[in-house]
Amino acid sequence: MTQSPEPPDLYPDAAYDMVVVSNRLPVDYDEGPAGETRWKSSPGGLVTALEPVMRQADGAWVGWAGVADREFDPFEHDGISIVPVPLSAEELEDYYEGFSNDTLWPLYHDVIAPPSFHREWWDAYVRVNRRFAEAAARAAAEGAVVWVQDYQLQLVPRMLRESRPDLVIGFFNHIPFPAYGIYSQLPWRRQVVDGLLGADVIGFQRATDASNFARAVRRLYGYTTRGTTIEVPTGDGESRRVVARHFPISIDSAGFEELARRPEIQARAREIRESLGNPKTVMLGVDRLDYTKGIRHRMKAFGELLRDGRLKVEDAILVQVASPSRERVETYRQLRDEIELTVGRLNGDQATLGHQAIAYLHHGYPREEMVALYLAADVMLVTALRDGMNLVAKEYVACRFDNDGVLVLSEFTGASDELRQAVLVNPHDIEGLKDAIVEAIEMPHRERARRMRALRRRVRTNDVANWSASFLETLTGTGKIAAGISEPLQVAIAALADVDRLLVALDFDGTLAPIVERPEDARATDRASRAIAQLAELDETRVAIVSGRALDSLLEVVHPPAGTLLSGSHGVELQLDAGVVTVDLRDAELARLRRLTELVEGAIAASPAAWIERKPAGVALHTRRMPANDGIALQQEVRELVTSELPDVTTRTGKAVLEFAVRASDKGDSLARLRQHVGADAVLYLGDDVTDEDAFAVLGDGDLGVKVGQGKSIAAHRVRGPEEVSELLELLVQVRSSARRGASRWT
Repeated sequence: MTQSPEPPDLYPDAAYDMVVVSNRLPVDYDEGPAGETRWKSSPGGLVTALEPVMRQADGAWVGWAGVADREFDPFEHDGISIVPVPLSAEELEDYYEGFSNDTLWPLYHDVIAPPSFHREWWDAYVRVNRRFAEAAARAAAEGAVVWVQDYQLQLVPRMLRESRPDLVIGFFNHIPFPAYGIYSQLPWRRQVVDGLLGADVIGFQRATDASNFARAVRRLYGYTTRGTTIEVPTGDGESRRVVARHFPISIDSAGFEELARRPEIQARAREIRESLGNPKTVMLGVDRLDYTKGIRHRMKAFGELLRDGRLKVEDAILVQVASPSRERVETYRQLRDEIELTVGRLNGDQATLGHQAIAYLHHGYPREEMVALYLAADVMLVTALRDGMNLVAKEYVACRFDNDGVLVLSEFTGASDELRQAVLVNPHDIEGLKDAIVEAIEMPHRERARRMRALRRRVRTNDVANWSASFLETLTGTGKIAAGISEPLQVAIAALADVDRLLVALDFDGTLAPIVERPEDARATDRASRAIAQLAELDETRVAIVSGRALDSLLEVVHPPAGTLLSGSHGVELQLDAGVVTVDLRDAELARLRRLTELVEGAIAASPAAWIERKPAGVALHTRRMPANDGIALQQEVRELVTSELPDVTTRTGKAVLEFAVRASDKGDSLARLRQHVGADAVLYLGDDVTDEDAFAVLGDGDLGVKVGQGKSIAAHRVRGPEEVSELLELLVQVRSSARRGASRWT
């Protein structure tokens, strides 16, 4: 057996605050004329997204250099530290071509091709993943952020967690994650899921992928999952909250548009059309040569349209760019032979001396040439049978600054979740695909422009920079929050306009009301109060205030309009339409509550700046008036005192507050009850505190969570503070009142 080279002692004293780990480095090896080592950038969407972040954070990129059986020392390239990880030729065959691309790839793509299961491939996968994890651990500073990329490295998060528990670990899966019935075929299914659960945040392309992963966790481990969070036991009686949700990746849309606007690129697009005989319609397919891309399906549909006379070869041509892919894997060699045979037959049957049916190009092109092709194409065909995202669809849209062209898009791509104004198709339905192609060709100019404008707004709004920022904000809780309401959040709010029954649930302190020194002085901003009153008047719209305050305290500071629902003490108290519902404590719980109150009162007797708030099922220790370090020390002392005598008491930490409860309840439980009470089809929840994360955790598809202010959060969107909350609520009033005007009120 060929032994892989031992990795060098990489950065024994390294201190990189940001480490990206991917199978390939963002550079390609290039041997100079005298045999010297040279490196050239291999730009891609991931590099574009992460380069600014890595430079700012003093980052390092860990990955394979693309050359087997070679060691390279770490080096700097274009402002980024590069840490090469060596692979032997045998490992390349077993770990990459074998387990990654002949086991995981077909399995994760719904077994379009049958996966192969070989134990030696799995052994290589484990070995190589460990080498990547060790390189990342050596490069990472204390408390650094490590972001692991894609399916080749699914074991790395757990390996890092075990060797470096101080790290903040993220993982992003660029391909689909299959339903459990398919995933369960993998002999090493538990090990892979366990590897991923080493991360703090696991990102997927689609909400369905995240749900499939959570279902696999429940089936294999029985861990509790709520919404987008998974409770992972740590072995010491505690648990770690892992976020698993979708972060749809995108492209550098501005960069593609800038290229498309260059006169020389537009001239090249005209040359391409002329070289094709200036047909009425140029259709374009751009794919890696892969069985998941549906190339055979689109060729079959196009060929039948020519055969049936619905299209004429003199009027329409299909340009198919199929870049080489994994040509050492037998399945891919067979696919290439089959497609080239299909192209030959179709051209032989349908082409004339002056007009070919398919222009087939089996090689890659530089970005400039691809942009020219996008501009030359009237119809873009993306007919993937299964695709995590498909960035080609977004590239085509970004380039069409002329608001022309039609995108025909498979509903089995992640892009179809966002690009709803495309002509959506099921590529397995050949008749439907044929009809969609004809619809795209015959679509009136005004309709093409309307659709393309909507598609371009979406691609510009959710570009690759927004993708990376969203993921890293969820992972770290840091990042500058821009003033006002971001464009992606405006789009999300607009989506709530037509929801039949909407519940708007709002935290109070720090969300509707600025934080003040004396809680009894807190008041919602005037703008927020007006917006809440307007929302309460809208048809099929209910408002709820969800607070950790006791209900009596909440009623003192909130003056809600009629019909507003209230939740106090983290859901222990609810004021619903029929009146107040309060948890009735059992005798044993009442005894624990009395003892709990005695313990906390005694512990803070010597700290006059601290005070306690009594609640129906617990007490809250407030340290807001104390110096920060003194408050933290007092909370720790009280926590140890209480839990040593009352181990069954639930503890919860908020902003300068430590809460104890003898009956467990949280804002997630409360929000679920409120939702059920009003029968809401969608929920908007806004909150600023750690305790609001429980509410964000129970939000589902179609719901909207907004984190107010800084701090780690699983919410998909953020605003800076109560003023932006008011602005958001005013925007919701505007879009929903327009949509609901004339609708009947709830009964």
